[in-house]
Amino acid sequence: MRLKARSAGGLRRIPGTAPRPRRPFAGGLGAAPSPGGVDAHPWRSAPPRPVPERAGAPAGVPLSPLIRGRSPGGGASPAGSPERWGADYQLARRAPRIMRPDDANVAGNVHGGTILKMIEEAGAIISTRHCNSQNGERCVAALARVERTDFLSPMCIGEVAHVSAEITYTSKHSVEVQVNVMSENILTGTKKLTNKATLWYVPLSLKNVDKVLEVPPVVYSRQEQEEEGRKRYEAQKLERMETKWRNGDIVQPVPNPEPNTVSYSQSSLIHLVGPSDCTLHGFVHGGVTMKLMDEVAGIVAARHCKTNIVTASVDAINFHDKIRKGCVITISGRMTFTSNKSMEIEVLVDADPVVDNSQKRYRAASAFFTYVSLSQEGKSLPVPQLVPETEDEKKRFEEGKGRYLQMKAKRQGQAEPQP
Repeated sequence: MRLKARSAGGLRRIPGTAPRPRRPFAGGLGAAPSPGGVDAHPWRSAPPRPVPERAGAPAGVPLSPLIRGRSPGGGASPAGSPERWGADYQLARRAPRIMRPDDANVAGNVHGGTILKMIEEAGAIISTRHCNSQNGERCVAALARVERTDFLSPMCIGEVAHVSAEITYTSKHSVEVQVNVMSENILTGTKKLTNKATLWYVPLSLKNVDKVLEVPPVVYSRQEQEEEGRKRYEAQKLERMETKWRNGDIVQPVPNPEPNTVSYSQSSLIHLVGPSDCTLHGFVHGGVTMKLMDEVAGIVAARHCKTNIVTASVDAINFHDKIRKGCVITISGRMTFTSNKSMEIEVLVDADPVVDNSQKRYRAASAFFTYVSLSQEGKSLPVPQLVPETEDEKKRFEEGKGRYLQMKAKRQGQAEPQP
């Protein structure tokens, strides 16, 4: 059938031509209209996937096994008001993402920083949504801390990452979010848990990002859950204060360092914070900062052992202050401790607000990363032992050794069967 355009933008058949018969085929983009019209096509009329719901909950609100959503007054939330359903409404799944070559190192293992960035994005979405679930001043959730995160299994190019997040505790001014990352081999359908992380966010007013707002409360299904969450909150709050004052020094370069020393592998990265690094409100995404920190830590580890390296774990990442657009940030990394098969790297982030003469350089974030060395077959290799030279390096080595032994004992205790 030959067509030509009408002046009104439609199409009409040229006079003298016969209409082409439709192909007898069911479904697809060339199919004849179904009796029910366009909306009756299979892809339009398929029923939605069933979602577990609580009696009386708004339609489509999934059931949380940890926290029972109720209004702050203690009564059941009215139907049709999902913003009042607390953590029942605060379950989030990030869209699956396939891992590409630019997400991985030369050996095909996905960078730990890439995974940390996905984790932070999921946490920011769910915490911002919860903090705006009630009428009041609008806000955005800013990352304050990431608890220790273990990389349970490597993720490779071609696998699909599935990220899910859930709110597990709220204090007056902060939100605790637990995030799980699953990797899927789309060729075999095999799925495995690669990461479990706990993040803490604080709500910042959109009118004044220096103002911290109150978090809408949630009601827990069991009293023990709230008590356990309060203990985690107090512990992380104390550690954040201790870490802020402990990490006051600066990594200085040393000329002609000897191999296997701290100075030999220490590295720094200088980055100008641009609009693509920031939220709509002008300060850096926590995930962007964590990705840069992991990149520097990886350089330090690779320089030390000169093999393929992967992130094994990240000790608590503390965000001491916001980083604004236009700042120049210096991410510095230095090795603090080595065991037989692992390396601990301390990473410090300093921000220099070059466009604001009223503010001096300040410490924005700090963390300890643990890396392992791998062979071409993916098996762990022994790492060269670190040689501390100065008194400060020896002190940091002993502190790192203490953290290593403490975590080793904790893992062994968890592995032992309970009587």
